[in-house]
Amino acid sequence: MPQTAIDLDHLARQTGGDLELEREILALFAQQCVRHLRTIHQAEDARTRMDAAHTLKGAARAIGAWQVADAADAIERQLAETSPRDTEAAMDTLTLAAAEARAVIARHDCAA
Repeated sequence: MPQTAIDLDHLARQTGGDLELEREILALFAQQCVRHLRTIHQAEDARTRMDAAHTLKGAARAIGAWQVADAADAIERQLAETSPRDTEAAMDTLTLAAAEARAVIARHDCAA
């Protein structure tokens, strides 16, 4: 697994090396992170939170944000098995991974 928050080689393969498409996809992913993290943290019911984690996991895998995908997967599994209080550490991990991914996106956009 790559050490960076986003596997840019994976992303390049997904986009066929189209830099404009990469920027567009990364911008959309950054927006999804904010929206889905908010839902995961604030939704009242576990099903809504699980759906948001699942959607974020899929989006993260598509662009190579492996740490975000793994953290979202952990939350999705924990919400299915335990009380929401037990997910606090996993949510912290997801929040950090998403912040790191968004920082890479910001740098990638500025470098373009």
